[in-house]
Amino acid sequence: MTRDLRIRSHVISDDERRAPNRAMLRAVGFTDEDFQKPMIGIASTWSEVTPCNIHINELAFKAKEGAKDAGGAPLVFNTITVSDGISMGTEGMRYSLPSRDLIADSIETVVGAENLDGFVAIGGCDKNMPGCLMAIARMNLPSLFVYGGTIRPGKLNGKDIDIVSAFEGVGQYNKGDIDREGLHKIECHACPGAGSCGGMYTANTMASAIEALGMSLPGSSSNPAETDEKRNDCYEAGRAVYRLLEQDIRPRDILTKKAFENAITVVMALGGSTNAILHLMAIAHAAEVDLSLDDFNRIQKKVPHIADLKPSGKYVMQDLHEAGGVQAVMKMLLKAGLLHGDCLTVTGKTLAENLAEAPDLKEGQKIIYPLEKPLKEKGPLVVLKGNLAPAGAVAKVSGLKVTRHTGPAKVFDDEESAARAVLSGEIQPGDVLVIRYEGPKGGPGMPEMLSISGILVGKGLGESVALLTDGRFSGGTHGLVVGHIAPEAQVGGPIAFIQNGDMITIDSETQELSVALSESEFEERKRNWEPPALPSRGALAKYARLVSCASRGAVTDYFEEASIKETSKL
Repeated sequence: MTRDLRIRSHVISDDERRAPNRAMLRAVGFTDEDFQKPMIGIASTWSEVTPCNIHINELAFKAKEGAKDAGGAPLVFNTITVSDGISMGTEGMRYSLPSRDLIADSIETVVGAENLDGFVAIGGCDKNMPGCLMAIARMNLPSLFVYGGTIRPGKLNGKDIDIVSAFEGVGQYNKGDIDREGLHKIECHACPGAGSCGGMYTANTMASAIEALGMSLPGSSSNPAETDEKRNDCYEAGRAVYRLLEQDIRPRDILTKKAFENAITVVMALGGSTNAILHLMAIAHAAEVDLSLDDFNRIQKKVPHIADLKPSGKYVMQDLHEAGGVQAVMKMLLKAGLLHGDCLTVTGKTLAENLAEAPDLKEGQKIIYPLEKPLKEKGPLVVLKGNLAPAGAVAKVSGLKVTRHTGPAKVFDDEESAARAVLSGEIQPGDVLVIRYEGPKGGPGMPEMLSISGILVGKGLGESVALLTDGRFSGGTHGLVVGHIAPEAQVGGPIAFIQNGDMITIDSETQELSVALSESEFEERKRNWEPPALPSRGALAKYARLVSCASRGAVTDYFEEASIKETSKL
């Protein structure tokens, strides 16, 4: 006798199908209750390779605490960072700008792969800050950014010093103004603890810009690194991301064209880094906002420079914090009609509503000048164009007395050989020092030139020698410098064909960058030109083949429609 054996099966619900996923999360501490809460990521850029980020592990767990107390199920994950200051003047600087896009990619990857509902990103150095914002804009999940905070100024002989003092000290030593012991003392006192470089350099510039964008909590951009205020910023950011989830406020609700105009306005008023142009365009690209060099020029003409901050001024970010902070400056700009007050922010309120509760600048402070008596009537970041830079170039003119310079070119194909020429006395007042094949593709990686610009300033040549490059400059750079020249030399831009002795003109008033060459002379020089070979393996090889022009933000995911169609035929 046989029996009819039947296998009993269950219909598997989506909840039951997720049992293996939950099993993995139980191993990292989740309970049944946690599975009913939104999963909130805390993207930490903690690392021991730089003082900018060495304290961020503690800050990440403060954000986690805030998110948990608000009702979320938070998880901390890390991404990489590199130190611009440590890699400056070395081959390592070629990895700096590529790290921005790598950071954005890595945060996107973790948030996407783990199906997180929202996240807080915490950054403290030049490239991880825009990298965090690019990921936030791409993913468009409820999220916000927290700045790790500025470093305290170093002290030497009763004066404030910082990392730029060390770079300029090399030039002073070469000139004979200080001895080896004096240079060693600067080195030992420049960086007294955790936090990002103290002047209105790239990190503090981007922190200010991100607050102006509405993507960080009010007041958080100027709170110093090693303070209870900064730890509270992070705790409150964890709570804030939960509120953003409740209200379904997403980054692209905040990152509008008007928000970017607010960010540019604040950067111009504070005398921020040239890198802000590159990074704001990259963030706008990630948010699908149409932003161009023309927008920077348009706003530069109407926003005065009012902040006496390093590198061209006297004070550092901690001084601004003590005077009322970035919020107080924004409040002043809003009253003058220079900001869009109706822009939404991560508080759920508008910029104007946030600033109504903000303090005014303190009486007697000396850092911020009145709008009616500014340091300069126009913003200090100027976009130049001409036959040497048809797609644009960027100059920072804060603190400069020189508005026009014409001189003979001294041309170098890398920073190292140019630095040797400066130190050996080959570069003289009146010269135009040209460093090419340092662009996004040609570097590869568009390295910064703080080392050589600092040496020029230290040798007393900061305004008598012009420095031009298709690479970048640090936010700590000042002097007669022009970077981001586009198209770059590697792709056959005009800078590739400059020769020693060619007369070059830089004019910040007419916004001109030109060389005294005719089109026919350019064409003649192009005939036998071939670009230098690029790396064939590794991260820089991939970057060189993906990266866009600097005038588009040097992003790695800008794809021309025609190129996509052409590739699809292969």
